Amino acid sequence: MRIACLQFAPRLGEIYPNIEKANKILDNTEELKTQSSTAPLWLVLPEMAFSGYNFHSLEHITPLLEPTAGGPTTEWAKETAKRYNAYVTVGYPEKSIPDPPKPGEDPRAGNYNSMVTVSPGGQVIAHYRKRFLYYTDETWASEGDGTNPPSGFFAGDLDGVTVAMGICMDINPYKFTAPWTDYEFANHVIESRAQLVILSMAWLTRLSPQELTELPLRPDNDTFTYWIERFLPLQLAGGGPIFIVLANRCGVERSACYAGTSAVISFRNGKGCIYNILGKYDEQCMVVDLKQAPKYEIQTNGLTPGGY
Repeated sequence: MRIACLQFAPRLGEIYPNIEKANKILDNTEELKTQSSTAPLWLVLPEMAFSGYNFHSLEHITPLLEPTAGGPTTEWAKETAKRYNAYVTVGYPEKSIPDPPKPGEDPRAGNYNSMVTVSPGGQVIAHYRKRFLYYTDETWASEGDGTNPPSGFFAGDLDGVTVAMGICMDINPYKFTAPWTDYEFANHVIESRAQLVILSMAWLTRLSPQELTELPLRPDNDTFTYWIERFLPLQLAGGGPIFIVLANRCGVERSACYAGTSAVISFRNGKGCIYNILGKYDEQCMVVDLKQAPKYEIQTNGLTPGGY
C-alpha cells in the first residue's frame, strides 16, 4: 500500500480557496501522476481540512457546518478518490440534524468534528465522529456517539484491511483528566487488531509563528516525541507491523500555531520506524510506499542521529 499525506495551511473559513490550494498541491505531486504502481493508494488529509479549525464559538462555525457525508468536503473526496484511484480520508465539521435545536436543547446537538473515508470508486465506506474533544471543539461540537464499541473509536474492515481511526485529541487522555497510563486510543488499536491507523489532526505547537518559519522543513521534534509516547502500549505489546498515519496541518490561524510534522510510522516487535516525516511548516503531499524500507528508527530521544 502507498500512503499520501497532504499537509498544508488552510485559511480559516475559506472552504473553496482551501480546496483549490489542496488541488494545486496534489497536481504538483509527481508520485501521484504515475499509475504504474499496483499498490493501493490511501490519501489522508488533516482534521477539518478545508474549513480550518480555530473557531471561537458556535456562531462562528455555523455557516461552515456540512451535512453528514454530503457537503463540499465529501464531494471533493469522492472526486479526488476517482481521479487518483485512491482511498481518501478527510476531516470536516458536521451538522447531522437539519433542524435547529428546540428551546432548552443543547445548541451543539448534532454537531460533530468528523472524518469521512471514500473508496476509489467514490463511495463513502467509513464515517467517524471525534470522541475526545479539545476545548476548541467544545464550543460548538458534541462528543462522538461511540457507535464502535467498546472504546467508541473507529475500527473496521475496509476492503480487507483492519483500520483504526481517530482525530487529533483522541490520542490524549480523556479531557486531560484521565490517567496518562490509560492510553485509551493506543489500547483501542491493540484490541481492534488494527493493521493501519489513520489520524487526521490539527495539532498545535508551542513554537511561535517566527519559530515556525525558521527551518520550516525541519519537524517539530517535541510534538513528534509526544505522539510516539502516546503509542507506548504498541511498543510494549510487540507483534505487528502496525502502520500509523499522522496527517497534521501546518500554518497559523489567529493565535493558533500548528505543528505540521505529518509522518508515516510503524511498530513491529516493539521497535518503531519512520517511513517519512514532513517539516513543521512544509506544504506538500508526502507519498510513502509501505513496501519500501523505512528511513529512520525511532529512539527514546526522538529520531536517530543523521535524521532531522
